This record gives sequence, structure tokens and C-alpha cells, in this order.
Amino acid sequence: MDKDQKRTGKCIIFSAPSGAGKTTIVRALLERMDELAFSISACSREPRGNEVHEKDYYFLGIEGFKEKIKENAFIEWEEVYADHFYGTLKSEVDRLWAENKTVLFDVDVYGGINLKKYFGDAAMSFFILPPSIEVLEERLRNRQTETEDKIITRLKKAEEELSKSEFFDRAVVN
Repeated sequence: MDKDQKRTGKCIIFSAPSGAGKTTIVRALLERMDELAFSISACSREPRGNEVHEKDYYFLGIEGFKEKIKENAFIEWEEVYADHFYGTLKSEVDRLWAENKTVLFDVDVYGGINLKKYFGDAAMSFFILPPSIEVLEERLRNRQTETEDKIITRLKKAEEELSKSEFFDRAVVN
């Protein structure tokens, strides 16, 4: 789908700092509403644990991701951390719209802002806020999946991201 091509469906965008709970909300909506379908993001990293290609992410590797950038295959993409690329493939949205689904996105804050800009009124965007930065830190630590350095990096990034809620249609405290 090119930017000038007629948009044929609707989208719902959920964005939040890491640990705010957007993925939990998205999973609950998908379980309850058959008309929704999850947009699988692309990334440059390797699968973790039980993650599956074309189910959890499109795992493209760094070079594969850069090739897709050159092909203009993304609606939006970002280098979230050094050599850690994430993005939304145009073909993924087209696939879901062809199934007459409303596309549900679970993306980082800047991805959410870019998707809302791209889709405009065809998208409803939600910014999920934690009750406080202290609660966010507690949630990240309770996951027990991150090193101390990664927790500190995520918290610093979250402080900046929390200032971006105005770019979304709705802000919800989780």
C-alpha cells in the first residue's frame, strides 16, 4: 500500500513505555473481539525463547531489515536501540485488511505516533500510562527478564516517552 493509495480499513494503535501493560490489553481485546487482528511487527533481532517467526514477529535480521527499508516495504520503522530495528510492513496491513479485519497494533511510542500520522482518521490511537514511574520500575523488575542496565535504559526512555501522550487520541492509566 502506497501512501497515496486509498486506505481500505480501520486500525487501533496501542503504545506505551515498556512495562505499562499495552501487550496485556491487546491480548485481552484479541481474545474478546473476532473482528480484530494483530499486526505482526518486523524486527532485526533474533527470536527469544519460544518466539515464532510470522507469529510473534517477522524476524528479518539486521541486513534483511535494511533491505526492506531500501524496498520501501514499511509504513514506519525505527532503530529503537543500536542495531535493534522494529517496523510495520505494508504487506502485513494489506493482508489483514484483505481478511476484513480491524488492524490492532502493539508498538512503541514513536511507532504509534508515526502510524497515527500515516493512517489519520482511519486509526484510533491509545497511549497507555503507568500509574507512576515507580510502578513502572516495579513491573519491569518483576518480569525478571532484564539486566539492571536494561532496566535503567528502559526507565530513562520511559521518562521521555511519557511526555508524548498528547500525540494520541486517548491516554489511559493502566
